[in-house]
Amino acid sequence: MIERDYSGKRALVVGAARSGIAAAEFLLSRGASVILTDLKSIEELPAAVTSLGGTAPEGRLVLELGGHRAESFADCDLVVVSPGVPWSLHFLEISRRSGIPVMTEVELAFRHIRGRIIGITGSNGKTTTTVLVDEMLRNTGLECHAAGNVGTPLISFATSSTEESFYSVELSSFQLEGIDRFRPGIAALLNLTPDHMDRYPGFDAYVEAKCRIFVNQGPAEFAVLNADDPSTRAAASRVKSTAFYFSRAASPDLGAFVRCGRVIYRDGTRERELFPVEDIQLKGEHNLENVLAASTIAMLAGAAREKLREAVRRFKGVEHRLEWVAEIDGVQYYNDSKATNVDATVRSLRAFSGGVHLIAGGRDKGADFTALRDPVRERTRQIVLIGEAAPKIREALAGTVPTIQASGLAEAVDICRKSATAGEVVLLAPACASFDMFENYEHRGRVFKEMVRTLAAGI
Repeated sequence: MIERDYSGKRALVVGAARSGIAAAEFLLSRGASVILTDLKSIEELPAAVTSLGGTAPEGRLVLELGGHRAESFADCDLVVVSPGVPWSLHFLEISRRSGIPVMTEVELAFRHIRGRIIGITGSNGKTTTTVLVDEMLRNTGLECHAAGNVGTPLISFATSSTEESFYSVELSSFQLEGIDRFRPGIAALLNLTPDHMDRYPGFDAYVEAKCRIFVNQGPAEFAVLNADDPSTRAAASRVKSTAFYFSRAASPDLGAFVRCGRVIYRDGTRERELFPVEDIQLKGEHNLENVLAASTIAMLAGAAREKLREAVRRFKGVEHRLEWVAEIDGVQYYNDSKATNVDATVRSLRAFSGGVHLIAGGRDKGADFTALRDPVRERTRQIVLIGEAAPKIREALAGTVPTIQASGLAEAVDICRKSATAGEVVLLAPACASFDMFENYEHRGRVFKEMVRTLAAGI
């Protein structure tokens, strides 16, 4: 068992982004001396790193930036790894060979947090489902916090946590790679499609990482699975907990599904109607799946059925997820900057019947862009490409619809503004990471929205 008090301990935190900073703050608050290391320089890192250096107890925080030092990995009592750091990083082997515990931030949090953890993973839809679960439980009067990749690291809640608290936690494959004891009371796997193929040797390795969300569960816990997704359905064979399902097409004995335009929930003893599908405010069949998943999770967590409908009616979605931005001369502009893989862009396109001017591109994650050919041909009028992956996407989609390569997002928006006509849609759904041109997908989405709103204001 990890010590509740870290006085006299030397902790190494690898990665100085949000999770790393939060882990460092927690360990410092528990008496540890902390080394925070990152390949980036102080100028390239969030301002919070500088702030942390200014508020840490004197002599107990060392910043090793602009590169890692092998000696630090060998001379510490604990290593905490941020999600963006590869679990295969060779420096971590130095610690492992020395018998030093190496864990992820969520693993550290699990060992100290009180309350009930709901873990949510999948290739797409994680944030929307995580936030909706949080709102459903809050609406029923339960104390809940959205955490993980949704924005606030789970470790940030450890000090103030209570046994009555719920934590709806968005988990990436990167975070799940390094779990040891992490054991959510409810674990959801929303879908599985190729992603992060620049990090994993193949799809099977990626699936293996995602399925680690179930590895420590037993019969007293619950798994929530997508019955309509073949890869997710196949993961049921790995589950030792009680499996519930959600489905648009089938009627599972345990879980949520659609019948005659209404969402139905079965718990093994009875069947209950939750709300009409028309109450859902989000576009796209993929968002119907997200709502079904969230409803199943919320019911398992003890939400009041009548309160779910109120939460669903009010829920307008999450920023950067198929987010409506503006209407300009009859053209609708949507920001789906979180569509950082091919499947997410396919789902985004399928939310529209046609007439889409798609802005795509960025940093390739080893994707197969040919999977876009059919939805592009069926739903788009043109594609405007940006970023490092533009030539690869252009080649993959040759012969589908007109394709233009822009110098950047500003030119892409300008091209779409001039070519789109009333009744059509301009959609940012990049199918790529953002790091070639932006700090992250949020930054990319905010820049897009600012450009569109400037156009709408006639500035």
